[in-house]
Amino acid sequence: MPKQDFVVRFAAEGGAGVVSASEILAQSASQYGYHVQTFATFPSQILGGPTWTQARVSTSRVLSSGDEVDILVAFNKEAYQTHRSEVRPGGVVLYDSASFTPDKDKQAIGLPFDELAKKSGNLRAGNMVVLGALTRLVNWELDFLEQFNAKRFSRGRPGDEAIVAGNKLALRLGREAAASAEMQVGQLPPPVPVSYAQILLNGNTAIALGAMHAGIDVYVGYPISPATPILVFMERNLMGPGKFAYQASSEIESINTILGAGFTGKKAMTATAGPGFSLMSEGLGLAWMSEIPLVVVDVQRGGPATGLPTKTEQSDLLAALNPAHGDVSMPVIAPGTVEECFYAAVKALNWAERYQGPVIILSEMMLSERSENIPKPDLSKVLVENRKVYTGNNGYRRYEEHGVSPMPLPGGPGSYIANGSEHDPFGDTTHLPDRHIHMTERRFAKLKLLEDGAWESKNTQHSIAVMPWGGEKGSGMEAYAQLEAAGVPVAWYYTMFLNPLPPKLLEELRSKELVLVPELNYMGQFASVLRSHGVRAEAITQYTGLPFKVRDLVRRVTERVQAGNKGRVKV
Repeated sequence: MPKQDFVVRFAAEGGAGVVSASEILAQSASQYGYHVQTFATFPSQILGGPTWTQARVSTSRVLSSGDEVDILVAFNKEAYQTHRSEVRPGGVVLYDSASFTPDKDKQAIGLPFDELAKKSGNLRAGNMVVLGALTRLVNWELDFLEQFNAKRFSRGRPGDEAIVAGNKLALRLGREAAASAEMQVGQLPPPVPVSYAQILLNGNTAIALGAMHAGIDVYVGYPISPATPILVFMERNLMGPGKFAYQASSEIESINTILGAGFTGKKAMTATAGPGFSLMSEGLGLAWMSEIPLVVVDVQRGGPATGLPTKTEQSDLLAALNPAHGDVSMPVIAPGTVEECFYAAVKALNWAERYQGPVIILSEMMLSERSENIPKPDLSKVLVENRKVYTGNNGYRRYEEHGVSPMPLPGGPGSYIANGSEHDPFGDTTHLPDRHIHMTERRFAKLKLLEDGAWESKNTQHSIAVMPWGGEKGSGMEAYAQLEAAGVPVAWYYTMFLNPLPPKLLEELRSKELVLVPELNYMGQFASVLRSHGVRAEAITQYTGLPFKVRDLVRRVTERVQAGNKGRVKV
């Protein structure tokens, strides 16, 4: 029976290789021409604890990781018991028969994963056994996995040929063993060719690549989940004349180092998560006050405190908008897809240079870890902006006018004090009321230079709208397509530019009777921000550490729309 996509979940104890299995499936299917998206969730310890990953393979663009599971690969009894209820009717459980045997499950197939791996001559080929079995269950040929195996493990190293041969045999052993059960979950048609080049990557890598295209000079960071891969990427790739990547001893050192780099004319960035972002508060306030360009990536995770280090959440928005004490309003860009992560990084560095101040990128754990194939960016069409540098004479009043003034660089003309205290046009400290008024209004007026953010809308004639933000864009889009098909009268809005919001978008949102905001936090943070702008917004919240299921969003939006505009707005 033809089926347009499949969802495969791998569940085990941490360290069993389920992340690798999901990534190999996604990478091989992507290279063959399918659209893919992965999702991973695991405990915070190094080894052990319940871990599961998911790969969705489709003939069309994948928006979410999928609600129901077509194939559950259970490496132990706990994984089976935890995830069996997620398998759709007609789905299949593939379990390690050497570990356990489920009772009276007619849709379960047992294979001795490690025993078959030993027969292949490669003790570490258990994942290949599983993937070979999967090809039988979805009626795929082995070709694309065998091609991927040969390409992936032919690295010019001694022993590569033996690894490739062992993996190839493991694939075939897994397929043959699964064939004896005579079960299938459907047939995925051949991939539909696309007219553009694609690349497979995750959100952290996309942010790093976007920053490099935008001309980042200095990256300084401290390891913290789930932002550490950005630091590792930069240490390996940010090289050459004038480029510098460094692992600092703390988040406080990170923010102050990139602040110094920005002061000297460098494009500078760091990445962290909630606890580290809290430590950067004072440095961000100094960057705002002294008008120094820099970018901070906050890869959100469950909080507060240590919270849920390896789970996803959207609960740092209010902190990102106002991270420092006093009157501040940080520009915030929150990408919703892996593709948007690339463009968000470019835009953030552009914004920092344009308005001369700090910019926050709000990513999320599920975006950082998830892989998907996206259109390869045409770099010739991605604009990069650079700083206005002062080239006049000394005696320059750096902070005189409203708006942006050219920025002097150390050693050049126009010396000034980049002061954290309130200051006069030269940067000298002052406590005069009229100077504080002038400088406060100057700093806030510069935000108008950033009102060029793009936004999306659909069916805007309806009085009730749905507007997700950040990483819930994909689940929101898939839910909206179902709502639209069912005739539910609701409009669609979305932007990754949360502060400042595009003025025209804000104007349209204010005209709606109700704007429903799906978001992963308890407080309904973006809904409260919209209400502060005069929008009648109500949050649809979830705070499980996991993303929304599409079916839950469809149900909750439908119920709210049917209830009309008489419901009580969440405060």
